[in-house]
Amino acid sequence: MAKLYFRYGTVGSAKTLNLLAVAHNYRQQGKKVCLLKPKLDTRFGKDTIKSRAGLYAKADMLLEEKTIIDFKQFKDISCILVDEAQFLSVGIINQLRQITVKLKIPVICYGLRTDFRSNLFEASKRLIELSDTIEEIKCTCNFCNKKSIMNLKHVDGVATVEGPTIQLGAEEMYFPACFSCYASQIESAKNHKKKLSEIKK
Repeated sequence: MAKLYFRYGTVGSAKTLNLLAVAHNYRQQGKKVCLLKPKLDTRFGKDTIKSRAGLYAKADMLLEEKTIIDFKQFKDISCILVDEAQFLSVGIINQLRQITVKLKIPVICYGLRTDFRSNLFEASKRLIELSDTIEEIKCTCNFCNKKSIMNLKHVDGVATVEGPTIQLGAEEMYFPACFSCYASQIESAKNHKKKLSEIKK
């Protein structure tokens, strides 16, 4: 049986760059890969998979919440690579697991483990439950030199835990942070909000 992989990291950890490098390596060997991404991720274009480093590739398939994947289309495919896996539905993750069993094709999913509130994404939770191999793509905190484990959200330059769980953004909104810096910025934001409230009174 082929393996299901979950390679996770915080924002800015070069997950997509890693995906594109793996795709390049397979293709250099004359092997076919299939690139998948969530349809809702339109930051760089409807069907574009792009890293912060500027490298990009076209997605072969866009996935929606209720997509039923046609396994027949993966004939002669050596590996399936999935970008932004945290935005997928649990149903899609279950189908990707079945691909490794029935078609014996490895599936490598890249994505965030948790949202900006520190809660697991549902798809990431399912990947942790089902994956044969779970690998962390490491990155340093944006505010110090410790390893980042949190995704810190900023709105107008201030840290926040408010807003929708899925809100697309890049460098201007999300930052990799260690837990200490994450907690410190959230606390500072709360104090700032409290002071503004008192001033208005």
